Amino acid sequence: MATPSNQPLARGYQLQNYTIAKLLSAGGFSIVYLAHDENDYPVAIKEYLPNSLALRREGVAVVQATSDENLALFRHGLKCFFEEGKTLARIQHPNIVRVINFFRANETVYMVMEYERGRTLQKEIQLKFGREGVDEKLIRHVFFHLLNGLREVHLNKLLHLDIKPANIYIRKDGSPVLLDFGSARQALTTEHTRLTPMYTPGFAAPEQYSRKTQQGPWTDIYGVGASMFACIAGTAPQAADAREKEDKLEHLSNKFGDRYSPELLELIHQCLQLDPVQRPQSVPQIQKMLLEPASPPARRSSLAATLKRAWINMTLPRNRE
Repeated sequence: MATPSNQPLARGYQLQNYTIAKLLSAGGFSIVYLAHDENDYPVAIKEYLPNSLALRREGVAVVQATSDENLALFRHGLKCFFEEGKTLARIQHPNIVRVINFFRANETVYMVMEYERGRTLQKEIQLKFGREGVDEKLIRHVFFHLLNGLREVHLNKLLHLDIKPANIYIRKDGSPVLLDFGSARQALTTEHTRLTPMYTPGFAAPEQYSRKTQQGPWTDIYGVGASMFACIAGTAPQAADAREKEDKLEHLSNKFGDRYSPELLELIHQCLQLDPVQRPQSVPQIQKMLLEPASPPARRSSLAATLKRAWINMTLPRNRE
């Protein structure tokens, strides 16, 4: 039987000193709203509401576990979500979504975040793909600065675990910000085998599919590589679980070597290694590679040489018989 969908809080609902304006997004683990505080300042509010464990019925604000059995799991996830909110609230970094407040209400937990204006990297990819693709300078700029924030996250003993273009926001001034952490979701599903793991195929590292393999900064690094891959290819790489059975992932240089530097394409290839040990092990390693000057795209120079030779051959006088 399909899991019933949770009802969002109604527009105009008063949640402490915040007024709900509209629904921004809804997933299997949480609901995100646009709201305004008492000074009419816009904020994004994330509500802990896992569909598989709890339900809010129409016209009712309070959240209830769907069974006594699910109550313990719901409370465990709520604790993970609350702890994640506390950790994020301590992180003050321009490339990490700012958590302003977090509190309990309606038998669940709410995380209040700065509302960012701009568009997601996913939207940027959709706009650019089919033409010239996302420019290499933009890729290097976005990910170098984003990794500054991710490094701060890792220093606070937290993992993101859901790095993908839809969770990377580009502000109007061009600076990136990392949204929607998934570590609480992962903690809930890792410790309880009967729950369906929550990750994004293509962007999730192979160790996120396994309950035995240790996760670490290298797990987020896979997501960074997959996100850079999507900027170039226009789509996510082959899902890691499928790759472990039959790896069909081609090196990007085979198709895009004429448009992007070999250094960038090789960095992405390293980040997407199935074996965690073969990936860069820390954020500074990737940043160093992103800062290195890019060589001209390999095939573009060879193509130019081919065209030059063809032009010379056309202009040389032919031997008379």
